[in-house]
Amino acid sequence: MILQCGRFKLTLERPLVMGVVNVTPDSFSDGGLHTDAQQAVAHARRLIEEGADLLDIGGESTRPGAAPVTLDEERRRVLPVLEALAGGGVPVSVDTRKPGLMREAIAAGAAMVNDVTALTASGALEAVANTPAAVCLMHMQGEPGTMQVNPSYADVVREVRGYLGQRVAAAETAGIARDRIVVDPGFGFGKTLEHNLALLRSLAEFRSLGVALMAGLSRKAMLGRLTGRDPQDRVHASIAAALLAVQNGAQIVRVHDVAATRDALAVWTAVKITP
Repeated sequence: MILQCGRFKLTLERPLVMGVVNVTPDSFSDGGLHTDAQQAVAHARRLIEEGADLLDIGGESTRPGAAPVTLDEERRRVLPVLEALAGGGVPVSVDTRKPGLMREAIAAGAAMVNDVTALTASGALEAVANTPAAVCLMHMQGEPGTMQVNPSYADVVREVRGYLGQRVAAAETAGIARDRIVVDPGFGFGKTLEHNLALLRSLAEFRSLGVALMAGLSRKAMLGRLTGRDPQDRVHASIAAALLAVQNGAQIVRVHDVAATRDALAVWTAVKITP
């Protein structure tokens, strides 16, 4: 399987690592560390040196309880970093739910749009459709400000998979080919610990959607619940979660700790292909 990602064709024969670059003051794990564009660019280049296959730049925190930011503020945070990185050797994704920023980011060289609202905003499908950019369609129950207030499902795997199937169909109808589409079940986005674990166990079911599958578990609250550790101390748990996600069907993992994840995947891959 190939993921068409702007000017890049990414093979999914091995798991890909997407490095997180948060240009925000309030992201749950690294908020405030890279709010300056130069800091963010330097961090992104370190992630590339560590082996990131893609980068994901975000200018609006979507952690539980986060407040939205204006388009102008998100643009101010994201575009200078994108412009400094877009001509490099790896695809750059922009993590946004605003169609206006999607259009500007793609024009500035973004190879992917990573949207926690799965292109449901008015004009979002059109912002991506007539471009070469890939898109990641994520599931979220509710809004970041309230999504962790008593999330409820009758069957979380069936409901999340059904929603993502509908969004893939909507994207295709709008003119976005399947080889440009990634889906993400949205760990921690309107889910309890039990919901997240059920999704992780059943990731293989999402492969039947016929598009690339991404998992973002890095340093998330579910790992804190399981280990009792703060976000910065969840590296080991994050590696375990990334390996389980790949073992269960994920083709892309979105992570903060690129070098550690690449090393773990190198061992996993060697064992997997050994006769």
